[in-house]
Amino acid sequence: MKYVRGPGILLFWIGVWWLLALAVGKDVLIPGPDRVAVKLAELLTVPDFYKSVGLSIARILLGFSAATLAGAVLGVLCAKVRWVDMFLSPLLSVIKATPVASFIILALVLINKEILPAAISFLMVLPVIHGNVRQGVLETDGKLLEMMRFFGASRKDILTKLYVPQVFPYFLSGVRTCLGLAWKAGVAAEVLCYPKYSVGTNLYQSKVYLETESLFAWTVVIIVISMVIEKILMRLIEYAVARRREVKSRD
Repeated sequence: MKYVRGPGILLFWIGVWWLLALAVGKDVLIPGPDRVAVKLAELLTVPDFYKSVGLSIARILLGFSAATLAGAVLGVLCAKVRWVDMFLSPLLSVIKATPVASFIILALVLINKEILPAAISFLMVLPVIHGNVRQGVLETDGKLLEMMRFFGASRKDILTKLYVPQVFPYFLSGVRTCLGLAWKAGVAAEVLCYPKYSVGTNLYQSKVYLETESLFAWTVVIIVISMVIEKILMRLIEYAVARRREVKSRD
């Protein structure tokens, strides 16, 4: 049933899109899904399409990966060292509250446009991962920690058998939230900084030249890539967790 429900819902919304396009009656405003599909098929035959998509993914994943690592480390530090938390938490709160457009405009003056999308993705992801990991460490069961210390558990055992299982759900939730956030922020940065090869640049050019079919086609590409990246990364994380549990059960 679930294999029918998903495509059925998708076809329903495509039908709504098609009816809306018919009602408007102007392709320059809302092109029909058939015309967008044709344009998308044309894009798939252009070599620069794959170069733009590949470079956009590379930039944004670079920023996302760096922010995930830095956010996890800072989250642990802020939870364990009070003075670090006092100095960093206000700064990270400001970063989290600042609109992405403000960061992009300010960064255009300071950062090379080719790496700016990675920097913006980094800034958007960092405070979320930091906050989730910090919260996970703070909410780790203190009684279990005392018990493990009482029975002489090593630091390695405390880390791997207490903190990692307790904090991991918080970390995973942050990763899931930030995947879409990093992608949208990175593409928005590309639209404004205009690197030579990128999804955002093609999106901007479609808007400037009123190529609405191309605009819709690139939007579909952005949505599909975001969903695919999220699915792949979450599957990899789930696989790694399953493998770790399998190894532990054998030991």
